[in-house]
Amino acid sequence: MARFPTVTDVALASGVSRQTVSNVMNSPEIVRPDTRERVQAAIAELGYRPHASARRLRTRRSSTIGIRLDPMIDGISGSVLDRFLHALTEQAARQGLRVLLFTATSPTDEIAQLQRLNDGADVDGFVLTSTFAGDPRTQWLLDNDIAFVTFGRPWGDDDLGNPQHLWVDVDGWAGLHAAARAQQAAGARRIGYIGWPSSSDTGEDRRRGWRDAMLERGDVTERELAQLEVSTVDGVAQGTAAMLKLRSTAGGLDAVLCASDSLALGAMIANPERVPIIGYDNTAVAAAIGLSSIDQSVEAVATGVLELLTGEFGGHVNAAPESLDPRHRMIEPRLVSRELSSIPLGAVAAASA
Repeated sequence: MARFPTVTDVALASGVSRQTVSNVMNSPEIVRPDTRERVQAAIAELGYRPHASARRLRTRRSSTIGIRLDPMIDGISGSVLDRFLHALTEQAARQGLRVLLFTATSPTDEIAQLQRLNDGADVDGFVLTSTFAGDPRTQWLLDNDIAFVTFGRPWGDDDLGNPQHLWVDVDGWAGLHAAARAQQAAGARRIGYIGWPSSSDTGEDRRRGWRDAMLERGDVTERELAQLEVSTVDGVAQGTAAMLKLRSTAGGLDAVLCASDSLALGAMIANPERVPIIGYDNTAVAAAIGLSSIDQSVEAVATGVLELLTGEFGGHVNAAPESLDPRHRMIEPRLVSRELSSIPLGAVAAASA
């Protein structure tokens, strides 16, 4: 069996001690330049690769990021977080970092998991998802001075100007505003909206994008605008029911925007007139059936999260260095327009019967 080169081999080849080799790998700034270059040349020539586990023990750092694995809700909109996890893991690996997944049943349970992982030195920092106003998880991490970044803003009074923590988010307002504008440019005047209840900060942000675009054009009154909107919890069946209600109250529709692809798919089932429907999340289902949707650019989100977690801020707002670099990243989504290729016609017939 071939023997892999060791620290001792590198030390012998470069004429230095094992400790000097260790210093070159872990604290190169304390080694004289000529010695450092000699050791680095020996490492390259021998093809030496440090043992990751031993290195973590020496440095007392895990090179690991912890993130909760959220349960799949309906297999459609939940896939966005799966794509984010994939992008985060792939980009972290390029930086020599690992991603550790854990589960939790509630914010309180998640805090217990955060404490367990931090106390055991299993991770160097955390990435949180599904943030909301008054999130106890973020406050606990701040109180305990633990590095973290969230996919989702704090939803505070001034989270753009004075963020309570480091965060990356997708501009839901911009996404729905652009989608409404695109339909208006195509001649639509009465654009309906199927969204989530007002308790959802993310949903309210998307709703405002549609509402602002509609009021800016002035094609409908406030009263008409209220008739063009239906709120419901997320899901395909809920989207179908909301579309049926919208058709009965709106008095004619030119297009419908939805807060998620799940709702949009449900709306399509109750859309015998085939008015344009636009979803949000750009899931694989949307691509398969030709549903126009707003893409969240999760690869850019993952890049921003890692920059804030491993860069000059190191995942900390408190005691972070003075910098002109913003302590958050707002990602601009993009509208993906498609021609509808298929629709469950049997379901449409049943819904409209």
